[in-house]
Amino acid sequence: MNLKVINTGYFKLDGGAMFGVVPKVLWSKTNPADENNLCSWAMRCLLVESKGRIVLIDSGIGDKQNAKFFSHYYLYGNDSLEKSLHNAGVNFNDITDNFLTHLHFDHVGGAVSYKENDPQKPRTVFPNAKYWSNKDHWDWAIAPNGREKASFLKENILPIQESGQLQFLSLDKNQFFDGFDFFTADGHTDKQMIPKIKYKGHTLVFAADLLPSVGHIPLPYVMGYDTRPLLTLEEKKKFLEKAAEEGYIIFLEHDPDNECCTVKMTDKGVRLDQTFSLNEI
Repeated sequence: MNLKVINTGYFKLDGGAMFGVVPKVLWSKTNPADENNLCSWAMRCLLVESKGRIVLIDSGIGDKQNAKFFSHYYLYGNDSLEKSLHNAGVNFNDITDNFLTHLHFDHVGGAVSYKENDPQKPRTVFPNAKYWSNKDHWDWAIAPNGREKASFLKENILPIQESGQLQFLSLDKNQFFDGFDFFTADGHTDKQMIPKIKYKGHTLVFAADLLPSVGHIPLPYVMGYDTRPLLTLEEKKKFLEKAAEEGYIIFLEHDPDNECCTVKMTDKGVRLDQTFSLNEI
């Protein structure tokens, strides 16, 4: 199995929203804000090459929305999905599977584009791929609650189904293929899928929005975006304790500085152990 980081760019979100009830004087130590109280975040995907399959986990925010939409998120950086895939020796046609942890716009937006920049002509970006979600989360996303309506955009989601490329994973089996399992977490959004990959003798967990950054390791540091924050507390506690006990490598989708980390148990609970790049494994 071969893994490669696919950087799709950076964006900014309100620091208070990203850390919930935790005071700025505390969260700003790890994630400093700018003059508008905005913090920088990565949109870091993962390419998994195994047994003839080329799997992309998530796809970033994409580029099809209008200028008003993007003005809220202050996109910056030189990375893009297409450029990073090219640098990894892969093009859109090569992708066999797009594993979608969940369907919020910063995780699925890159999966659909507009032909000739025409919103009336949506198309999937990976023409030869299967797009993987699960039925529970899909149903949650296409009939969104008021809290998540701005994150579930129909132009990012419905064309996947209309293309005939949408597939659902079984939540009873919780396996994508041999060496690539997943578990679900419901605190951030219903039935978010968190990949667990066997890699070089380690278990690597693609943390998605269960753990956006190393700054979110202390238990109270829960995003204001989460639909069930108390459940996130429980899920994160269970996950981090297991990660410390079993030495998981945690792949961080949104941390602006760190690709991977490990955690350890301390007198104050689970805390950061080491940070490193994927290539250092």
